[in-house]
Amino acid sequence: MDPEAIGRSYDQIARKWQDLPNKSYGIAQFERAIQFTKNRGAALDVGCGSEGRMMDLLLHHGFQPEGLDVSAEMIALARARHPNVPFHHADISQWNFPRKYDFISAWDSTWHVPLQLQEPVLEKISASLAPSGVHLFTTVGFDEPGDHGDSGDMGIPLAYGTLGVRRLLELLSKFGCICRHLEYDQWPEKHLVVIAQKL
Repeated sequence: MDPEAIGRSYDQIARKWQDLPNKSYGIAQFERAIQFTKNRGAALDVGCGSEGRMMDLLLHHGFQPEGLDVSAEMIALARARHPNVPFHHADISQWNFPRKYDFISAWDSTWHVPLQLQEPVLEKISASLAPSGVHLFTTVGFDEPGDHGDSGDMGIPLAYGTLGVRRLLELLSKFGCICRHLEYDQWPEKHLVVIAQKL
């Protein structure tokens, strides 16, 4: 699926994310990633969605956060919840980063980027980290690259891709980052959490 189609799919379910029953999902991993930061200035949440927990967390830790999402409806709801936070409605693969960031998160988001674009997106994000900046993201923890898709728990068509763990680690090193933490947080599901830091 192309990014615009992913955005339209998420438009359909944007309001369902407003009151998720599991408010702790991802929080421990964000807290762990934030511990690696040396500076707490600009932060960017890629695929920020509408729910706002991660914005609250970043604000709590002293960051000046921004949000980016391909879904117009998600962005509209996020702006209503955090009117003082800058939000960008854009496709990460086409968006030009306006500054360097001390923290960039992409929780359950950049895995929707078409597989052939995932390497340049990872390079772009890595290049947009400030020195010692931290990148927290999730992917599908398969050994080899591949595409797959399903209707997910929300009943909408979605597509996922993975570069594969081996290639992912090679690229992080190539792009000037080091892997600080790798976690299959929902084993035996292959949901992989990665914390990388700019050298």
